[in-house]
Amino acid sequence: MNRQESARRVALVTGAARGIGAATAIRLARSGYVVLAMDACGSREYRPIGHTVPPPTPDDLFRMAAEAGSHCEPHVVDVADAAAVRSAVDAAVATHGRLDVVVCAAAVIDGGAPLWETPDKVLRELMDVDVHGVWNTAVAALPHLIAGPSPHEARFIAIASAAGHRGLFHLTAYAMAKHAVVGLVRGLQADLVATGVVAIAVSPGSTDTAMLEATGQLYGLDPADFAGHHSIRRLLSVDDLAATVEFCCSPAAAALAGSVVHADGGFA
Repeated sequence: MNRQESARRVALVTGAARGIGAATAIRLARSGYVVLAMDACGSREYRPIGHTVPPPTPDDLFRMAAEAGSHCEPHVVDVADAAAVRSAVDAAVATHGRLDVVVCAAAVIDGGAPLWETPDKVLRELMDVDVHGVWNTAVAALPHLIAGPSPHEARFIAIASAAGHRGLFHLTAYAMAKHAVVGLVRGLQADLVATGVVAIAVSPGSTDTAMLEATGQLYGLDPADFAGHHSIRRLLSVDDLAATVEFCCSPAAAALAGSVVHADGGFA
């Protein structure tokens, strides 16, 4: 397929080794997309302050790709490394001839203290991965989405958070980063006027992932305790979120241009 246009839509998913990113990569691959699944897989030299949940490994990424099937291609790439992201995206487009969908699911969480006691390195890490990672992916991918065979069906999806719309106790840096993701998507959609490409933010509530386990450690809670904040009175599953993201990736989601989809189970 080298340097020939794929008959399949091509999707890039970051943070694909586990959690929402993994479930989305699997769902898109099984729906007929060629999926470029990217994750840093623990390559970053950062030790979280407030929790001990280990990062995903290359084995996690490769297992996810095997589950997704032959049209899912795993790539160990750190979204905070702009040059590495650009190189991976350019190489994929050179191989498949197109890029139609981007899902930015790569993120980290840290905190556990009030703002004035939060170390600078916590804020820097959250901004590097959760914000600059989305920015770097957008810079690398948007020219290909705009120049692709069907730009009016191209989609750029960023996973934000319920924390992107409110303050959460002892998570000011994380809330700041996720507010920035929402602002990035809204600004990006203004820049995309008349291109046909649609940018959407998806804001999950408490989802049953390793990140929620880490959040529980910050508060000294069991992850199941967060279900009480949802009107549906259960945690969201990664499949719940992947189904929402899949719709946002579809040509049918044009009306959501610049929108924030509150996929939060009635979070309050």
